[in-house]
Amino acid sequence: MRKVLIIGAGQAGLQLGLSLRSHHYDVTIMSARTPDEIRHGRVMSTQCMFGPALAHERDYALNLWEPQTPDIEGIGLSIAGADNQRALDWVGWLDDYAQSVDQRVKMSGWLELFEQRGGKVVYHGVTTSDIDSLTRLYELVIVAAGKGEIVQLFDRDPDRSPYTSTQRILSVVYVHGMTPRPEHPTTHAVRFNAIPGVGELFIMPALTNSGPCDILFFEGVPGGPLDCWDDRPQPADHLRRMLDLMRQYVPWEYERCAGVELTDGRATLAGGYPPVVRQPVGELPSGGRVLGMADVVVANDPITGQGSNSASKCAASYLASILERGDDPFDAGWMQRAFDEYWSDAQHTTMWTNAMLAPPPAHVMNLLGAAGTYPEIAHRFVNGFADPSDFQYWFLDPEKAERYLASVAHRDDA
Repeated sequence: MRKVLIIGAGQAGLQLGLSLRSHHYDVTIMSARTPDEIRHGRVMSTQCMFGPALAHERDYALNLWEPQTPDIEGIGLSIAGADNQRALDWVGWLDDYAQSVDQRVKMSGWLELFEQRGGKVVYHGVTTSDIDSLTRLYELVIVAAGKGEIVQLFDRDPDRSPYTSTQRILSVVYVHGMTPRPEHPTTHAVRFNAIPGVGELFIMPALTNSGPCDILFFEGVPGGPLDCWDDRPQPADHLRRMLDLMRQYVPWEYERCAGVELTDGRATLAGGYPPVVRQPVGELPSGGRVLGMADVVVANDPITGQGSNSASKCAASYLASILERGDDPFDAGWMQRAFDEYWSDAQHTTMWTNAMLAPPPAHVMNLLGAAGTYPEIAHRFVNGFADPSDFQYWFLDPEKAERYLASVAHRDDA
């Protein structure tokens, strides 16, 4: 039975550990926090898992909360005009529903499930010197903890990392009591509100410890009016500030918030980080090698909602590479090939996400504007969140966009 150590107990590390246990691998996970500490701690993220990522969880019976989690059936786009009213507004529908489960719920539950399924958990923080000794005890060591000292084991890849600074300042609250959008009062959808030159507000239905809720998530351009969280306000003040910003910049969403309250006393988060791609193989002082995964090696900005999806896809890709390896050694060459296989898909997410951080070029605005007239375009755009590889064929290139628009208009006129 092959021995694998996974450092980090997030979406990627736990999904990989649980799926490896199903194939009878001897797996140990190192987590800095216990299930109870996670469950009762501060919110860690926003997340919206689309169809392919949810399918990976179903494959290994990890979808413990699927019945009680709101089904997200579409994505709506609104763009603020000069008068702070909507200059553009439409909704497109997903082929397969998405879901959002608070990571405090999921990661605490998965840690407990991992132990129930025979996995070993060591509850302890990890340093680089710790890993150096651990590589001698396991056949494969995977680093799935995207923060802290150990990330420095993996060098930045400048050719794949166009940004060197934080591109958005993030602010999150989880709330109860938000009223539905009047355009689709009985159907859940993520709402993507763009404020040109200022940032974005996302609203998504989710499940938290206290039941169904909504996540309000601002992404602010650094130095702009949404970059106002350095003082780390207390939760109640954080919510009030979010609502004030909504009233000023997205009043159509603020109107839904008359009765909102925080889901709990630790339901706020603020921060930011530079998007980066890192080399996947880390070398330790002893000469041992470790493999980075998910946001350790590919950390995209949350603007496209791909973090948890990418983590899930990385776990599924690494699982396939490990199983295919059989009894052969997990050497540095294999580690690089395992990452390259994941990158063959992840590169599309990174390219699209980096493009969405820049001011939208004319062809993108033409496409998004036309989506309000042609449902086919809205449908293709929102389903690209499940499969970002499709954007290369029509969204990212001006000439392809022009040809696609012309073909849609021609079919509609025919």
